[in-house]
Amino acid sequence: MPDQQGPLAVVVLISGSGSNLQAMIDAQHRGAPFRIAAVISNRADAFGLERARRHAIPAEVLSHSGYPDRESYDADLRQLIDGYAPGLVILAGFMRILTPEFVAHYQGRMLNIHPSLLPKFRGLHTHQRALDAGESEHGASVHFVTAELDGGPLVTQAKVSVLPGDTAETLAARVLAHEHIIYPMAADWFAQGRLQLGADGVPYLDGTRLESPYLIDERVSENAPLD
Repeated sequence: MPDQQGPLAVVVLISGSGSNLQAMIDAQHRGAPFRIAAVISNRADAFGLERARRHAIPAEVLSHSGYPDRESYDADLRQLIDGYAPGLVILAGFMRILTPEFVAHYQGRMLNIHPSLLPKFRGLHTHQRALDAGESEHGASVHFVTAELDGGPLVTQAKVSVLPGDTAETLAARVLAHEHIIYPMAADWFAQGRLQLGADGVPYLDGTRLESPYLIDERVSENAPLD
């Protein structure tokens, strides 16, 4: 259980528009038990940085260009993150493959969201790949981060139906709306001490081992998951 006075400090890493960051900001404003201490991007043109500035959240840029390798970049990124003393690190569209040493430093306190029902469709272009595979369901997954790309222990998933006539764009939009529900939900659980990664490498929610991810579907309202 996180041991802190007041809201849990969170650092959010982004590379793009930051819509999941905005969902976290909105949750914070609704009274979630976490505080976004900083937003860090590897791209200076990431719109998520502007989202942070609009809400008086420190916005930092650490470009990966000019670094000779991932290890040296991740070492500086770790130093920058740790300057904010976060209890949780959130990957919200951070388009970097992280080194094992970096991941190990934040073991059990770093979450990622991926736009598929993992373990299906790891990597990129998930929506088109789901359509090409003829899937009847698609969705998003929140997981603890490990050195295996999109392969960490699953916390929660949201499912949406694949509809006749769906394109990658229409499917992505419905999935994204559910990402904005389940990601703040998982961060809320973690900040309350309800969610933790056990020594056995399996997530526990309210002391119960999550043998499979906590599942919601498209019928769930935005106000329901935090109960």
